[in-house]
Amino acid sequence: MESEGVRTDRLGILLDQFDRAREMAQVRLTGLGDEEYLWEPVPGSWSVRRREHAVTPRAFGPGEWVLDLGAPDIPANEYAEVARQAADGMTVAKIADDWSVSVERVEQILAHTGVPEPDRTPITTIAWRLAHLHFHFAGAYEWTFGERRQEPKLLVDFTPSATVALERFWRLIDRWRDSVAALTEEQLDTVGLSQYPYSNDSEYPYVSVLVSANLEFIHHMAEIALLRDLWQARFTAGGR
Repeated sequence: MESEGVRTDRLGILLDQFDRAREMAQVRLTGLGDEEYLWEPVPGSWSVRRREHAVTPRAFGPGEWVLDLGAPDIPANEYAEVARQAADGMTVAKIADDWSVSVERVEQILAHTGVPEPDRTPITTIAWRLAHLHFHFAGAYEWTFGERRQEPKLLVDFTPSATVALERFWRLIDRWRDSVAALTEEQLDTVGLSQYPYSNDSEYPYVSVLVSANLEFIHHMAEIALLRDLWQARFTAGGR
């Protein structure tokens, strides 16, 4: 369904939103160099590092360079989502399994009593944000349009090169976007079309999964844009 050349069907709206976000992101990422890509806004920021230099207990990747990942927990900004999942009928055990935390931890959050203070939200580098997006979309592709068998954490060979990272990332995004564009209305309504293991995607119609994918892309690219602004501010007004 179109109105003066603008698609108004569900898939068309989501594709248009994604395409516009991608266009803005590509403009914002123009000129990204290695030093800026790996710049740590504060010491100990999460980043892409050589395996032996990782600063987090669950850093992962198939090669020499790994992506920092901390101990399992549920961030404070996801507490409302946990409550929503429970209200929708998801069991505490399933929520705990999805987040790799204990059942007791989920029960604490749902009870709003005795909830431990969450760890400080990690500050990340541009390299980390881009690699996180790459890992997410690579896994989403494999477990929706691919063979649905490869471990998502082994799909992306992380790199300290901004140029190489962007080339690989946009190539994957093109493949993912082309596959999404070919979906049928029936597939959009299919529960479990995505079997991505590090999510509850399999429990929702795929159109809902696409909404979340767009939001994931948009919010991480916005964070990268802010990091680029902060990098530039280091060289103006004395860095203040």
